[in-house]
Amino acid sequence: MDFKISQSFQLSFAQANVAEISWRLSLYPKGIEKKNENGHISLYLAIAETEELPLGWEVNAGFRLFVFDQIRDEYLTVQDGGGGGAIKRFNDMNSEWGFAKFLPPDTFNDVTQGYLVNNCCVFGVEVFVHERTVKRQCLSMIEEPDNSTFTWKIERFSTLDEERYHSQEFTVGDSKWKLLVYPKGNSTGKNTALSFFLSSCNCIRSEQNVFAEFTLRIRDQIKGKHKEISDKHWFSTKGWGFPEFLPLKDINDAAKGFLVNDTLLVEAEIIVMSKVRWFSNSTC
Repeated sequence: MDFKISQSFQLSFAQANVAEISWRLSLYPKGIEKKNENGHISLYLAIAETEELPLGWEVNAGFRLFVFDQIRDEYLTVQDGGGGGAIKRFNDMNSEWGFAKFLPPDTFNDVTQGYLVNNCCVFGVEVFVHERTVKRQCLSMIEEPDNSTFTWKIERFSTLDEERYHSQEFTVGDSKWKLLVYPKGNSTGKNTALSFFLSSCNCIRSEQNVFAEFTLRIRDQIKGKHKEISDKHWFSTKGWGFPEFLPLKDINDAAKGFLVNDTLLVEAEIIVMSKVRWFSNSTC
């Protein structure tokens, strides 16, 4: 878009639509005082009618400003960076971008330069709007999700010789989980207690954190006096649990009922967990 001013010392505007957005070209013949000590001509590109745009609006655009040389039939172009110019973010905080020192007044008024002919000049702009795909997420908490309890039957427990063991994946609601057990302990529970952890498979695959309120449990298969610990945690790529979940001496005490026929029953119950839904509009 371009426009003409017939009086070189009056503030003038032009407006046009680009990518369904109303733009305004603002010319300051005597410059913007706060940004311009030497009285350069200032030229800015602005988004017009911002009051009609939705809350939190933002437009990313590159642009070139120019003044027309009416003698040589060519343009003097000014821009940030290469190509279509550096990308600028237009928003409520800054709806106008441009150059405080677009052109020295002596150059502009020099008739041999061709910018001012018969007291008429032509300024213009090329605008390159960059579309952005904005993804938003809606977070909700699911109470008592489907298939909330998973039981892992660990057989031949006394013969296990690996440092740690993973359960198969299990699904609660829309999320996948695994249990991790260190039969002879880990960290502060090394050689004294069984270590027990819950891990989110979704976090490892998508790097999306998941919140869960959960209970880890080792079942008492005789009297029903289970050992359980409840907690709340935002899961990331690492699991969460307890290095000293159950002393090894209690596991090996037949009267406690945890180890029956060399089989241990460990459980995880997901009581509450987060669900993230991605969407492209403004409503969940």
